[in-house]
Amino acid sequence: MTAKSKAASAADNDELPVEAGDMQLLATLGYKQELRRHYSTIQVFAVAFSIMGLLPSIASTLSFSIPAGPVGMVWGWLAASVFIFIVGLAMADLASAMPTAGGLYFWTHYFSGDKWKNPLSFVVGYSNTIGLLGGVCSVDYGFATMLLSVVSLARDGDWTASRPIVYGTYVACVVVHGLIATFFGRIMPKIQSACIVSNVGLVLASILALPIGKALRGGQVNSGTYVFGQIENLTTWPQGWAFMLAWLSPIWTIGAFDSCVHMSEEATHAARAVPLGIIWSAGLCGVLGFLSLAVIAAVIDVNLEGVLGTNLGQPMAQIYYDCLGKGGALGFMVVVAIVQFFMGLSLVIAASRQSWAFSRDGALPFSSFFRQVSKKIRYQPVRMIWGVVIAAIIVGLLSLINNAATNALFSLAVAGNDLAWMMPILCRLIWGQDRFHSGEFYTGRFSKPIAVTAIVYLVFAIVLCMFPTTGTDPTAQDMNYTVVLNGALWFGALLYYVLYARKIYKGPQATVSSSVSPTEANHKGL
Repeated sequence: MTAKSKAASAADNDELPVEAGDMQLLATLGYKQELRRHYSTIQVFAVAFSIMGLLPSIASTLSFSIPAGPVGMVWGWLAASVFIFIVGLAMADLASAMPTAGGLYFWTHYFSGDKWKNPLSFVVGYSNTIGLLGGVCSVDYGFATMLLSVVSLARDGDWTASRPIVYGTYVACVVVHGLIATFFGRIMPKIQSACIVSNVGLVLASILALPIGKALRGGQVNSGTYVFGQIENLTTWPQGWAFMLAWLSPIWTIGAFDSCVHMSEEATHAARAVPLGIIWSAGLCGVLGFLSLAVIAAVIDVNLEGVLGTNLGQPMAQIYYDCLGKGGALGFMVVVAIVQFFMGLSLVIAASRQSWAFSRDGALPFSSFFRQVSKKIRYQPVRMIWGVVIAAIIVGLLSLINNAATNALFSLAVAGNDLAWMMPILCRLIWGQDRFHSGEFYTGRFSKPIAVTAIVYLVFAIVLCMFPTTGTDPTAQDMNYTVVLNGALWFGALLYYVLYARKIYKGPQATVSSSVSPTEANHKGL
């Protein structure tokens, strides 16, 4: 695993160090090397951590946690993040053993019983593709609302963007992400590294500035009893369920560590880099999120309904405004919006890699078109990048309907990804215990109990994200349509498989013999 080879690029004269062992391991999984391996362990971690975009994600999902009060915001985050970390550990075991860009559906096919291999892996692949697409939509929509809230803040709340304006801003954002992902592949690892600094820096700056700013403006910081013990319920659900619904904020925020898996074929020393990227991103996001929300709860106006209904369009914008005034709020919200912009960029990259891998195995419509890798633009899956962009623009039309349809974009990411995470872990427990051979990272004797805990939690999370957040008797405006949207997509994928795709989809398709040497697999000089 330590042997290295250097190859000249067909596109330029740069020399890129390539792990021969990585290509050999990929060849044993049946795939030849087609993408460039230029992401280090830190940069793989950075992709997931950038997508999580801690403070922007908290800002985008505060409306889920504020109704349960500080207890829901702070302790709800901590409880959910512990379970999410356990899911990350279960996924890290599999990612180290079999690091490939299509990991989730590949693992499902590998571990499933013979009768179920193809249909289960097909549905998992679609669910993961849909989940990542939903992530692109929700993050970029969050960016659009955040950017426009800055305009509203500059106008002292006298202007609020209409839905068409929000959608137009969203479309522009997605297109710019497609352009950057296409033409700036060479510096993308460096961009991801910079995102670590910007994310952590924004969190630390906010933790320091919010309480100091509130004190300087004559406000009083909320007591520890309020922060860690104040229970609210701004829904019509029972108190306990309102607390559980607050989990939706961390569930959505810390829901990107599978992006490390999709970067497997561009990572050096993937058997180590990918699992470490998963657990570092999930763990660090959980800890920093808990600290951030404790500070937010300490400075938030105790009139929580007023914060939720702010004219600024974002509860976080109102919190910054209350603590730092108009100038400080503008400055921080601009930085938050910039960080969220790069979250969306990272998600476009991860989604394109998953979709490209799925096309490589002939599962998506027009697979022969989308699976092509550009030789002119640094061996990027350019066609699939723009396939993701166009799909995001179409799905984003939901935001023009109402708030319920918009919220479905967020839940689409949660439900789609959670099902895709759960199935390979479940298949390993049911059918694949004897087939599993650990990689460089392995949780040892704790692996099975970790997997069982992860499955129980993921089933609960899928159900949770389908509940209306406002209460037991929702109107058409407040209804959660995730069950309809995801149910239709899952059923549609299965129906497509039964009617047509079963004739052409036979699971992961080998593109190289498992006995091939790294030199042969690297014949393109990647």
